[in-house]
Amino acid sequence: MKGYIEGFIKQLELAFEIGSAAEFDVGGEIIKNVLICGLGGSGIGGTVVTKVALVEATTGENILSLHEPQHEMSILSEQNDWAEQDPNDWWKFVCQGTKRILQESKIDPSSIQAVGISYQMHGLVLVDGDGEPLRNSIIWCDSRAVDIGKQAFEDLTKERCVSNLLNSPANFTASKLKWVKDNEPELYNKIHKFMLPGDFIAFKLTNEISTTKNGLSEGIFWDYKSDSIANWLLDYFEFSPDLVPDIVENFTPQAFISKQAAVETGLAEGIPITYRAGDQPNNALSLNVFNRGEVAATGGTSGVIYAVTDSKNSIEASRINHFAHVNYSSEKPTIGKLLCINGAGIMYRWLRNQSSAESYETMNRKASKVPIGSDGLVILPFGNGAERMLNNQNIGTQFCNINLNQHSKAHLYRAALEGIAFSFVYGMEILKNDNAAIKVIRAGNDNLFRSEIFAKTLSTLIGYEIEIYNTTGAIGAARAAGLTDKDFDRFGQNITKNDHVMTFKPIENKNLYLDAYQNWKIELEKQIKN
Repeated sequence: MKGYIEGFIKQLELAFEIGSAAEFDVGGEIIKNVLICGLGGSGIGGTVVTKVALVEATTGENILSLHEPQHEMSILSEQNDWAEQDPNDWWKFVCQGTKRILQESKIDPSSIQAVGISYQMHGLVLVDGDGEPLRNSIIWCDSRAVDIGKQAFEDLTKERCVSNLLNSPANFTASKLKWVKDNEPELYNKIHKFMLPGDFIAFKLTNEISTTKNGLSEGIFWDYKSDSIANWLLDYFEFSPDLVPDIVENFTPQAFISKQAAVETGLAEGIPITYRAGDQPNNALSLNVFNRGEVAATGGTSGVIYAVTDSKNSIEASRINHFAHVNYSSEKPTIGKLLCINGAGIMYRWLRNQSSAESYETMNRKASKVPIGSDGLVILPFGNGAERMLNNQNIGTQFCNINLNQHSKAHLYRAALEGIAFSFVYGMEILKNDNAAIKVIRAGNDNLFRSEIFAKTLSTLIGYEIEIYNTTGAIGAARAAGLTDKDFDRFGQNITKNDHVMTFKPIENKNLYLDAYQNWKIELEKQIKN
C-alpha cells in the first residue's frame, strides 16, 4: 500500500509578479503600481501554502500578503527515503492562488505586466508529447539515486566532474532521471522532455517547454568550462539530447500566458514570464545577495547557507553544491555555493508535534531558561534523509547524553535549537575550507531566525553579524520579475531601505558556546565513524 508522509516539507515555490497601473484602496490610501506575487513554500510551522504578496512597483515595498491553500500537502513515500508529489497538484494551487489574489485585490488582469516563478530545486518532472506528467515528480528530498550519483562520480572521475560540473552528480536531477531509465524503462521510452518543477509551472502557464542555464546547473547538466549542456554527461547516462528543453534567459520575456492558462488562472493571455529560479538562489536574490562575500542563510524545513562567489574552483564539491546564480552570465559567471542541511526546522517541528507544545514562542521561552549547552544534552538533527555535507550519509536524528533525572522538555527544546545552529556552524567551516569569502550574512525574518537562541548561537560561533530582513522569496521573485534592466545595485538598495529589521551581533565571551559546540562535534564524529 502506498504510504503518505504528511506535512513538513520544502514545497514548490511559485512567484507571480504583477506590475500594474491599477489603483486600489488599502486602509484608505490609494496604492499605485502594485506587484503581486505568489509563493508556495514551507515555514518552521510546516504549513505548505501558496504565499501571495502585494508590493509597490517603484519602491518594492510590501503592501499585502495572503496564503493559499489552508492545509498541508503530502509527500508520497512508497519506500524508505523516497519522496514524490503530483505536479498537477502544484498547478491546482497555482490556479487557486492567482484567482484568489486577483479577486481580493480587485486588480484588472489586463494590467498585469509580468510573471516570475520560484520553485523547489532538484526535482524531476517527466512529460509525454502532450505535456502530461508520466509519473509523480521525484522531488528534492528523495534519496533513491544516491548510489547512481556516487558511481557516476567515480566513473567520470572527480577531476572532470569538479572542474566541469562544479559538483558530483550526487542525488540531483540527472541521477534521478537515470534511476527512471534503469527502473522504469517502458515509462522512460515515453518521455518527451524532462523538466524541473519551475519549468513545469512555466509550461502550464504558456504551453511552451523551456528551462534556464540556472535550472540545468541545478540538475547537474551544465558544463561551466564550455558554458553549454554537458553532452558528455548525457552520453554517460545514455540520455538523448532531445530530452533537454530549450534554454531561455532570465530577466527577459521567456514565454507568454496561453489562452488556456488564462482561463484556469484568471491571468490575462499574453503576459510574459520574465524570471524563474530555484528557491535558494531566489532567496539569495530576495536578500540582496549577488556578489562575492555575500551569504544568504535560510532556516526552514531544511537549513541552507548560500555563499556567492566568482570562482569555479572547489575542493569540497562532494559536500557543497555549486549552481549558476540568478545573475550568472558567460561574461560574469557568478556561482552560488550552496550547503544544505536537510535536518533543520523539521527537527523543531517534530519536537513541537511530539511534545504538544502550544507554539514555537512557548518552546523558545522555555528553552531560554536552560543554560548554554543544555546541561550536556546533545541533539544531532539529521533525520531527514541523506546529508550531503556528511558525504551523503544518513545518520538519522540522535539524542545523546539524556539524563532522565535532570533533563526536561525545555532541555530538549534548547538542545534542538543549539543542534541546528551547530549544524550551520559545521557547514560554515566546510564553506570556509572551500575558500568561500564571507563578508556579510543575511537572513529572512522568519522560521528559525525568529529564535534568539538559534540566531545568537550561530552569530557568536561564526563570528559574524547576521542581518535580518523582513522579506520573503515571494516578494523577491515579484521584484525580480520587474528586473529587466538588470540594475542589481538599485534592486539591492531598495531591499536595504525597505526590509532591514535587526542585526544579531556575536557575544563577546563565547567560551560556553564553544564548549557546547565541541561537545556536539564529538557526538557527531562518533556517528560519522560508525
